[in-house]
Amino acid sequence: MNHTKDITNVIVVGKSGAGKQPRIDVLVEEFNLEQLSTGDIFRSYLSKFNKYSFEGNLDIFWDEAAQRFLQDDAVAEKLGTRDPDIILGMKAKYFVDKGLFVPDYITNALFESAFAKKNYRGQILDGYPRTVEQAQFLLGLIEHQRSTLDFILLVDNTDERIIERTVKRRICPKCGRVYHLDYKPPINGRCICGTRVIQRSDDTKEKIISRLNEFKEKTLPGLQLLKDQGIPVVEVPGHLEEFTPENVRRSVMDAVTTLFA
Repeated sequence: MNHTKDITNVIVVGKSGAGKQPRIDVLVEEFNLEQLSTGDIFRSYLSKFNKYSFEGNLDIFWDEAAQRFLQDDAVAEKLGTRDPDIILGMKAKYFVDKGLFVPDYITNALFESAFAKKNYRGQILDGYPRTVEQAQFLLGLIEHQRSTLDFILLVDNTDERIIERTVKRRICPKCGRVYHLDYKPPINGRCICGTRVIQRSDDTKEKIISRLNEFKEKTLPGLQLLKDQGIPVVEVPGHLEEFTPENVRRSVMDAVTTLFA
């Protein structure tokens, strides 16, 4: 493969629990890219708002009759700041605190702000886009910024393997290390840092099945839209009989190489 080829942006997509992260790590190393994760974006903007220490009720920023936020000028006046990152963080927190689905227009705004800070280049998009609306927004953004999406890496895995793998996943609440009760068990239930590992609240079978259904109903149609616009898709297995870093790297690079043959 010609490693001198410029790779501008890549999308990595797959069911939750399919095994995306090891494949992302390969692309980061091979193409000198950064990972731009939706989860990290949300945490970053929520953190910025939380550090601002606003103590009022967020309902004051919401127009119930119009079912939308007030105009940003009105939000800034009530919030006491015009910092766009803090305003975006507030909007995300409004939905998160109520346990509501964050609408596409808010997710799009958060993503665009984070992507702009990277000059719309050199990124592996992880967790975005997840819907047709987000895919449409991304295509328009890429065109407007004269950037490109080079390819989509689809990490495939069966629902059965994902459920089995995820319900036995354990994480360290302190350092974030990930364990598996069968393949990478913690010693006496504890992380190497000494903290007792836990099961994430959304790693139950019921919630995993819900995420799998959401992928099929919302993410796959968005993926099809991107394919229809000519963005190539390469597929790699999320399950390898012998899971080693070298086998993961070979699996990813063999698939990607076909694009530039």
